[in-house]
Amino acid sequence: MSEPLAGDPQHVAIIMDGNGRWAKSRGLRRTRGHAEGVESVRTITRAGARRKLGQLTLYAFSEENWKRPRHEVGLLMRLLRRFLIGERAEIMDNNIRLTAVGRLHRLPADVRRELDKTRELSADNTGMVLNLALSYGGRQEIVDALRAIARRVVAGELTPDDITEGAVTAHLYQPDMPPPDLLIRTAGEMRVSNFLLWQISYTELHVAPECWPEFREEHLDRAFAAYRQRVRKFGGLAGKTTG
Repeated sequence: MSEPLAGDPQHVAIIMDGNGRWAKSRGLRRTRGHAEGVESVRTITRAGARRKLGQLTLYAFSEENWKRPRHEVGLLMRLLRRFLIGERAEIMDNNIRLTAVGRLHRLPADVRRELDKTRELSADNTGMVLNLALSYGGRQEIVDALRAIARRVVAGELTPDDITEGAVTAHLYQPDMPPPDLLIRTAGEMRVSNFLLWQISYTELHVAPECWPEFREEHLDRAFAAYRQRVRKFGGLAGKTTG
């Protein structure tokens, strides 16, 4: 019996890596790479909406990114605020619903304000979900979930035996977010960098050699083509389901 191959992914997550290297290779400042990376976000978001993806999750700013030089963090926050304002028409025209995941309280007040506005504006859209991971870390998300569960145990709402995989999932930042089918990392790096650690247990990985500022729809096509050749067994045997 032939092994069933995967179809198109419904949830794609992307680690957008290589902005600084792209800029350095061209004799430009790192900050120029971040600015150019915004165009890739726009391009891939449009492509995802056209392909009728269920969800596109972009690793936009990690918890560890707060350690970067102050001027670079400031620029990233300004670019984020500009994106949230400038892309509202694009988001609405493409029926995209914007969401965000992470320790959002750490974002500057003006960024949180624009994020809330764009989320509220697009809340009733029925097309692709564009999920921005902001001030996000996979380990931090699990820690925050366990803290929430511990508080419920102390309050007598849960017992230790109630702590199942489902209970942990229910206390993540976005409990209803489906696990990614495909995780793309750009710039050739072979690591997941603390991204969606709970959710990517059975996610298919694709590493693209292109840096994020040069990642375009043709590179997304390659990732999708590679994904379609995968046999997704989820710990079982090909051609069989697990009970």
